[in-house]
Amino acid sequence: MRLVGLSGSLRAASYNSALLRAAQETAPPDVELIAATIHGIPLYDGDLEAEQGLPEAVVALKDLIAGCDGLMLFTPEYNNSIPGPFKNAIDWLSRPSSDIGRVFGGRPVAVLGASPGPFGTLMSQAAWLPVLRTLGAAPWFGARVMVTRAGDAFDAEGRLIDADTRRRLSAFVAGFADHCRGASA
Repeated sequence: MRLVGLSGSLRAASYNSALLRAAQETAPPDVELIAATIHGIPLYDGDLEAEQGLPEAVVALKDLIAGCDGLMLFTPEYNNSIPGPFKNAIDWLSRPSSDIGRVFGGRPVAVLGASPGPFGTLMSQAAWLPVLRTLGAAPWFGARVMVTRAGDAFDAEGRLIDADTRRRLSAFVAGFADHCRGASA
């Protein structure tokens, strides 16, 4: 079972990148969770695409996702919605539109996240649903992980120290992997 986890944050001390690392640690032994990044993806510009084609970082990420059994979006929440850099990366991944099916079509996608606020990433997770529907992905609704007050859940080095969150995250990853197994059967 091969899953790709994509952190939607560019920040070095990102709670969502830390949550992705913790998910890798808690994944079942038969699950390979590959950490991917949106670093290196420029702002979408149709002129740039027409003149130079897709940036190398976009092509590599598209191929990685196309070869996985499921995609996990580790989403921050900015102003009660999807962070601009993360949405921008997904917009690039949908180019050209003829390739959307290869990258997203029917692909199981789980959305989870961590936030310093009291609501986790509730609004951001909900905002992803129309995007995923438009891309033809198959969102998974089997569980939810919204880490609230993430500053208390992670230590200064970005390690997940909250035992309850670790337990819920482990169950989430295992449940999503089981779902992906069923989806590919």
